[in-house]
Amino acid sequence: MGELAKEILPVNIEDELKQSYLDYAMSVIVGRALPDARDGLKPVHRRVLFAMSELGNDWNKPYKKSARVVGDVIGKYHPHGDTAVYDTIVRMAQPFSLRYMLVDGQGNFGSVDGDNAAAMRYTEVRMSKLAHELLADLDKETVDWVPNYDGTELIPAVMPTKIPNLLVNGSSGIAVGMATNIPPHNLSEVIDGCLALMDNSELTVDELMQYIPGPDFPTAGIINGRAGIIEAYRTGRGRIYIRARAEIEDMEKGGNRQQIIVTELPYQLNKARLIEKIAELVKEKKLEGITELRDESDKDGMRVVIELRRGEVGEVVLNNLYAQTQMQSVFGINVVALVDGQPRTLNLKDMLEVFIRHRREVVTRRTVFELRKARERGHILEGQAVALSNIDPVIELIKNSPTPAEAKERLIATAWASSAVEAMVERAGADSCRPEDLAPQYGLRDGKYYLSPEQAQAILELRLHRLTGLEHEKLLSEYQEILTLIGELIRILTSPERLMEVIREELEKVKAEFGDARRTEIVASQVDLTIADLITEEERVVTISHGGYAKSQPLAAYQAQRRGGRGKSATGVKDEDYIEHLLVANSHATLLLFSSKGKVYWLKTFEIPEASRTARGRPLVNLLPLDEGERITAMLQIDLEALQREAGDEDDLDEAEGVVLEGEVVEPEVEEVEGDTPELVAEPTGAYIFMATAFGTVKKTPLVQFSKPRSSGLIALRLDEGDTLIAAAITDGAKEVMLFSSAGKVIRFAESMVRTMGRTARGVRGMRLGKEQQLISMLIPESGAQILTASERGFGKRTGLGKFPRRGRGGQGVIAMVINERNGKLVGAIQVQDGEEIMLISDQGTLVRTRVDEVSSSGRNTQGVTLIKLAKDETLVGLERVQEPSGVDEDDELEDGEVTADAVAEVQADDVQQDDAQPAGDE
Repeated sequence: MGELAKEILPVNIEDELKQSYLDYAMSVIVGRALPDARDGLKPVHRRVLFAMSELGNDWNKPYKKSARVVGDVIGKYHPHGDTAVYDTIVRMAQPFSLRYMLVDGQGNFGSVDGDNAAAMRYTEVRMSKLAHELLADLDKETVDWVPNYDGTELIPAVMPTKIPNLLVNGSSGIAVGMATNIPPHNLSEVIDGCLALMDNSELTVDELMQYIPGPDFPTAGIINGRAGIIEAYRTGRGRIYIRARAEIEDMEKGGNRQQIIVTELPYQLNKARLIEKIAELVKEKKLEGITELRDESDKDGMRVVIELRRGEVGEVVLNNLYAQTQMQSVFGINVVALVDGQPRTLNLKDMLEVFIRHRREVVTRRTVFELRKARERGHILEGQAVALSNIDPVIELIKNSPTPAEAKERLIATAWASSAVEAMVERAGADSCRPEDLAPQYGLRDGKYYLSPEQAQAILELRLHRLTGLEHEKLLSEYQEILTLIGELIRILTSPERLMEVIREELEKVKAEFGDARRTEIVASQVDLTIADLITEEERVVTISHGGYAKSQPLAAYQAQRRGGRGKSATGVKDEDYIEHLLVANSHATLLLFSSKGKVYWLKTFEIPEASRTARGRPLVNLLPLDEGERITAMLQIDLEALQREAGDEDDLDEAEGVVLEGEVVEPEVEEVEGDTPELVAEPTGAYIFMATAFGTVKKTPLVQFSKPRSSGLIALRLDEGDTLIAAAITDGAKEVMLFSSAGKVIRFAESMVRTMGRTARGVRGMRLGKEQQLISMLIPESGAQILTASERGFGKRTGLGKFPRRGRGGQGVIAMVINERNGKLVGAIQVQDGEEIMLISDQGTLVRTRVDEVSSSGRNTQGVTLIKLAKDETLVGLERVQEPSGVDEDDELEDGEVTADAVAEVQADDVQQDDAQPAGDE
């Protein structure tokens, strides 16, 4: 104990912890976690391959038990756990882990489902053919050797690899304070990049990417976007998005059903866990539309089948799979490797330069080694050639020598005739075969040849059969070949160009033998998943209430009812609130929302939250940046993406306030004489938005001016005080326009009578209105259409388009529907075709969907029939055409607000009497 106590020294614990942790950190960084940039191997991988090489466990020899290899590795080179070493061997033998396997395994080495490999006593391994290229020329003093952990063995500090393994197979590891994560690449592409950089050392990273476009994973998949690759190659850090490869197929016996077939997964994704995750999401109803999920993978490849419910859109389900599972995952690239023993972050060019510099050093050291061996062999052959040319004196000298040692001394001391080798030595150079450490008294001197001790010993060991003439010729031929080889080796050492040629030839040979096609597809432009990708494309009913609440509902939620039905409630409203705007739009469409202050806002249909029929919806102020007192007065559906493509790279379209377009004429507000049919003015056609205000003002603006959404909205038109926008429509510049007033009047004129104006212009008069009258509807009539008008008391009618005469812009118009105490004011006018359906909205939130065919057709100057049975103090506020009507289902269970067949018959009887009423006369 006394002697032990003398070994205990007091130290400062802070200093000790600081130094000990630093030693530990550097040991992990240099000795365990980070790969060497030259050969791309961590110490454990390097030691495993070296141990297999020392065991003779070559690719063309029988397999050896994994336990045998593990034992050699941990016993001689790697003093760590056997499990860690075996896991390393297993990973190097897995085709889904390494792009190019370094170990050829026989037995169960795990699977992409996460199954563990069999125990090391069962599996067998040997080096792959490619692995030999990492150890090529290891015995030619090409790399430095270092002692093993106990100093009893020597191991290579780095492998003299012919393969840029750091890029080809990648690496990952967590050190202390740093980590590395390098993706694998395609061997052919990486070698092409090396060759290009050797030809031109000034190549930039971007130019090198023409040869190495991106990572190439063993499990294939799809790299989504190049931005992350470019960033990683330039800086050494980046994020790339990898997607599973999936195809959508129609099921053979499934009717209107589809299935998703997954054949490739992102790198390092566990297939079994992925399937479990999908099943879990389906069970929790977070993933809709999947009816069956099965794994059909076998030895021929991966195949995961996802069957969908009838009518489901495969693209939408697939996008949800990408969004909610690891079928789209992120690979964080962090290229950290050891360069000259120090950790460095490398870009693409740095990695290639390190490898090329390593190859230059390896080939140089190999050439020096081969030159030394060639000179030693040439020196021996030179002495034997001299002996054979003087065979008789040599034999006589040996016979007369009492001992081999004395015979050797006499051979060295004698000056021999050198005619046999003198000419060849002079041609190759006097020092070509002369070893660097040979004493100056030996060799060719003054026309004579003096043998060295090594040459004399080789002569004494010469067998008698080498004295034949044929053997003499072989010896001289070999000597000549050695001289040629020495000349080539010297040229490699003295010419950098020739050195690079040798490296190039070896790389091209490796590429020819081991190169293969790329597996991972790179999609040039990143396809980011948007909300739209996750939403099924369907028709939706979008409603906005007078109180400023918006919501959407699937169109299929409304069954067609017969005329006069009470209908289903479209929304639950508070007192004094009612549905003011309704639009049937595609869920992926863009909505232009025009406000009472003349501004326009953009919203996707799916951004308006879905709600039940009885829900009020969400306040518009939560969806749009509306000012106090500002409300939405019109909705319009557009294809924004198509419009932006059409707009191209046009100049900014935000004109200054009140400025008109180039060449625009601001028309004076001239009142036309009614009954005249003005001459149509020809104007270039295009896409326009035609707008009308409550005061009868109209304006036509190019649609392209609405192709650049602003989160804060844009001015759509300049309004007079108290005026509001009531309608907007997309036109081609050559249509007709019909304006309807609350007094039951209509005016029909050519759109070309309204000049094109800028977005912030005021517009011109479209219709002259009386006191307390306002515009309530604007239509762009279609050929063969009928005009359906409705009054606030729930009455309406259809009238043929031909019964509405053309008039000049700015007049009072003609009667469209009789306005009296029975009907009340005109509240809506739409154009319809036979077979279509309409929706009617009351101020109490009641909505009725009915067929156009059930509304009787009559002239302009008539009162109409009952469209909807209204409660006391309830009024009709609007109507809308349904683009895709669904069938009538008369057997539906009655809900609140619906009526029986008897009530419908009663309403129809009333209509017969009302239709017989006499016209009230024109204007």
